[in-house]
Formats: sequence, structure tokens, C-alpha cells
Amino acid sequence: MKKLFFYLIGFVILASQSSCGYNTLVEKDETVEAQWANVQNSYQRRADLVPNLVNTVKGAADFERGTLTDVIEARAKATSVNISPDNLTPENIERFQQAQGELSGALSRLLVSVERYPELRANQNFLELQAQLEGTENRISVERRKFNEAVQDYNTTVRSFPSNLMAGMFGFERKGHFEADPGAQQAPTVQF
Repeated sequence: MKKLFFYLIGFVILASQSSCGYNTLVEKDETVEAQWANVQNSYQRRADLVPNLVNTVKGAADFERGTLTDVIEARAKATSVNISPDNLTPENIERFQQAQGELSGALSRLLVSVERYPELRANQNFLELQAQLEGTENRISVERRKFNEAVQDYNTTVRSFPSNLMAGMFGFERKGHFEADPGAQQAPTVQF
């Protein structure tokens, strides 16, 4: 019994002297959650721009209904997938990423199809919305990178000794990363 007491005291001293104590784990977990909120904010900004883009396209051209319908449906699906910061598992992040990828694909098809409508390309509202979407896509990329960095820092702490002991005792588990979309390593084919 006395030996167990000394082991417990030694563990407490080790944990308190460690730079990876409970408070550090909480801080890193909060950083991941805050960064996840920034990722969601960037995706929400894009989702909010889509109806304006669709309405501008509708008003400026006799546009293909199928392309617009795909964008509208992809936006609805992308905004319906919500993940709590407490449940950032690799599977949930993949599900979220897949829904967002469908919206990205639909937007890409919309922007490519616009090339056939010169009057739309010259429309100032469309040009402004296109610039906003490009800026939003850049923001999404930056926020996803920052999120992955925060998750890497958190996961490293959760898995490193002696903080892994503290993490295990208090239920701190590894979090999932964003990964590249399937086929992203292949360069797109551009034809003129």
C-alpha cells in the first residue's frame, strides 16, 4: 500500500512538472475546436455566396438548368452535414469533406459552363461573385491547413509520454485530419 502511495505521488509530481499536463491538453483541445469553427465559418461563407451566384447566373443567361440544380442540391447537402467539435473523428471529417467536395465539383462545373455565355462573363455582379468565391476557396484552404496543424499538435501531445497517461485518464482522444480529395494528386486536364 505504501509503495502504491509513492507511485501515485511520483506520478502526480511527474505530471505536474511535465509541460503536457491536463491544462495543456485542454488548451490544445480548445485550439482544435476553435480552428474547426474557423473551417466551418469558411465553408458557411461559401454556402452563403452560392444562392447569389446562382441568381446572378439565372438573371444573366438562359442557363442550363441541370448545372444550376446540381449546385443548389450540392449546397443543401453540404450545409446539412454538421459535425460537433467534440466528435472530430476521421470518419466524420471524411463525411463532411465529401459533402463539401460535391459542392466544390458543382461550382467548378458551373464556372466552366459559364465560358459559353460571354454576356455573363462580362456581368459585373458575376465577376464580383466569382472573385468572392475564389477568395473563399483560398480561405477554406488556409483554415483547413491551420486546422490540420492544430490537430497534429494536439495528437502529438495526446500520444507523447507522459501526457498520454494524462490524456488516457481524462478521455482525450486523437482527432481526425482533413485529407486530400480522392484523385487530387492528378492534375486536371485543360482543353482549349
